[in-house]
Order: sequence, then structure tokens, then C-alpha cells
Amino acid sequence: MKLNHVNLTVTDVIAARQFLEKYFGLCNLDTSGDTRSDEAFAVLLDDDGSVITLMKGKEVRYPRTFHIGFIQESEERVNELNLRLRNDGYNVAPPKRSHGWTFYVQAPGGFTVEVLA
Repeated sequence: MKLNHVNLTVTDVIAARQFLEKYFGLCNLDTSGDTRSDEAFAVLLDDDGSVITLMKGKEVRYPRTFHIGFIQESEERVNELNLRLRNDGYNVAPPKRSHGWTFYVQAPGGFTVEVLA
């Protein structure tokens, strides 16, 4: 069995979509034939066929420990993403050794992302 998709409610669909595309290489599926607007709904695909859907919500309140994670191929890649996010103005702590080489970042739209190797 394979997990097919995860739906995230976000306060800003466009910003969340752009963040996931830019830093994690997700590809936006063209839904222009859908009656929902780009500001209300997005479908993102990874290179393994998994799907993240983003739906607009007025307020987003995930539990404090809720997050989605993107495994990287190496600790060096985790370090590169951490530096890139910091250089782009995101408030991220340096990676640390925990259950892997990892850090967390608050994504636009109101959810947390873990990056780890």
C-alpha cells in the first residue's frame, strides 16, 4: 500500500505552492479546468507520484507538533537547504542531530516542514 495524497489547509495557497515548488521540487498540476481558483486550491506532485493538495482556509491551527517532512539524500543537502532558506529570510535554526540530521521551518500558509537526512 502507498499513501496517495495529503491535503493541507493553508491561509495562502499561492505562497505555500511556490514555497513547496522552490525548495522541495514539487510540480504544480494544472487545474485550470477546475472551477476552484489558483488562490483556493492547488495540486502538487513529487517525483514519486505522491500528491499534496492545498486548500484555502481562513485560519489554520495545526497541533504544535504537526508537520510534513522531506527526506534529503544527504546531510550536505540538508545543510544547503537550511542555508538557502536562511538567505531567503526564513527563520530556521541550524540543523541538529536528532532522529536524523534535521531542522524545521514554518512554511507560508501556516504549516511546518521538517527537512532531514
